[in-house]
Amino acid sequence: MSIVDSSPWWRSAVIYQVYPRSFADGNGDGVGDVAGIRSRLDHLAALGVDAIWYSPWYPSPMADAGYDVSDYRDIDPVFGTLTEVEALITEAHALGIRTIVDVVPNHCSDAHPWFRAALAGGPDAPERELFWFRAGRGPGGDLPPTDWTGEFGGPTWTRTTDPDGTPGDWYLHLFAPQQPDFNWDHPRVRAEFEAILRFWFDRGVDGIRIDSAGLLVKDGTLPEVHPDRPHPFRDQDGVHDVYRAWRRIADSYPGERALVGEVWLPDRQRFAHYLRPDELHTAFNFDFLGCAWDATALRESIDGTLAAHAPVGAPATWVLSNHDVTRHVTRYGRADTTFSFAAKREGIPTDLELGTRRARAAALLSLALPGAAYVYQGEELGLWEVEDIPYALRQDPMWERSGRVDPGRDGCRVPLPWQGDDPPFGFSPEGASAAPWLPQPAEWKDRTVRVQTGDPHSMLELYRAALARRRAEPALGDGALTWLPAADRVLAFAREPGFTCLVNLGHEAVPLPAHEELLLASGPLDDDRLPPDTAVWLRTRSA
Repeated sequence: MSIVDSSPWWRSAVIYQVYPRSFADGNGDGVGDVAGIRSRLDHLAALGVDAIWYSPWYPSPMADAGYDVSDYRDIDPVFGTLTEVEALITEAHALGIRTIVDVVPNHCSDAHPWFRAALAGGPDAPERELFWFRAGRGPGGDLPPTDWTGEFGGPTWTRTTDPDGTPGDWYLHLFAPQQPDFNWDHPRVRAEFEAILRFWFDRGVDGIRIDSAGLLVKDGTLPEVHPDRPHPFRDQDGVHDVYRAWRRIADSYPGERALVGEVWLPDRQRFAHYLRPDELHTAFNFDFLGCAWDATALRESIDGTLAAHAPVGAPATWVLSNHDVTRHVTRYGRADTTFSFAAKREGIPTDLELGTRRARAAALLSLALPGAAYVYQGEELGLWEVEDIPYALRQDPMWERSGRVDPGRDGCRVPLPWQGDDPPFGFSPEGASAAPWLPQPAEWKDRTVRVQTGDPHSMLELYRAALARRRAEPALGDGALTWLPAADRVLAFAREPGFTCLVNLGHEAVPLPAHEELLLASGPLDDDRLPPDTAVWLRTRSA
């Protein structure tokens, strides 16, 4: 099927996130690649997704799994070639699947040509103006310019060594030292990224996902963080000028090209500023992602999300997991079902059976809400967080940067299981000698695509059925909802025409309301009663 332009696709799309290193390995080196993705496009077509978002696949030293980019206009050889990516985009379009690529504008790799020139040229190198090079404080400049704490924890400044061997200026990096921050006050930086957007739009991509979208612009006076003043590098007002320029570029292309922001902000009004009609089209809903499995908390998150989006006319997005957070099968099986980086620790007891039951219900909830939805790879298989990766095999810099307190993000990035009874479960071609870049649990033999296909009780078939029903139902996707009266700890809402979703987050089964047809249930019902941690979609009379 080919893509036909209609109302903006991004308002209702189900978007599947591919983490290229872990989706499928086509050449047998133990690392996922474009060839592997192309060989598994049929899985995504059968799943019923509308678009694929690819995490970075650019040339990179991989200090942060590709989020340290050295060339934004090419593909790292570990993943394949630009020619292969162009073929992938074309093949996905032929299946009715759009493409979203990840752009990382806050920082690059220390192997980027600009940064290399900035170091090689010494203190007077003009390329230093493209980054944040500053003299240190104190005698001899031995102290960093500020005491800011990085997004991975730890310091945000690294001191350079001048060509003559003497200690030099410091440079800013909000993430790892190998990821120097760009200076977005410089017009050359802005022009470069506008050209990068055009490069990818010219190759047929339908959207750009913007990493760390709220961090680009810094307060040039470099003040320390103070609770009573604007944050010096988060959500600075000047960032909106960047996205207005990007929106003009996106709107200049045919076919509804979309800009999607990764915006971590607790203030919903400030969050909505990024979604004004001349800025980004959508942004990730991290409030919902981190919300507790609790009826009151979820309703507050849903109401707050819809209320924040309404004034700017933007669609909400609903996200349960991604490549940075603990998989929700694991989170929902814990006493504390919320997510925050500050609370992420090892050794937390988890009931995976309970977490899986809740994850099934959460899938129907998220796919029934107004707006767009995201599915992180492996979510449709019911994969859990892998928490016993040996220390020697961990690769996420967050693990070391946190002083080995935060277990890092490797556990949600373990390669997918496709078929077979033993690792690598079809992730790599049969006979491949290299092991997957992260080890897979032996227990995933019951979570492979092959085992779950055709099993009406599997997570995979639940997702396939839900996405097919969502596409067929005129009530689902973009629009509005109406809350319905319900028992304590039950969420119930209607979508017109004639659709009702119920989610029981309590401890006792509750009666189903009057309905004409049971469309889908996340688990077995108790006669005409909805058990705990279960969701249903019902056909009801239109209002």
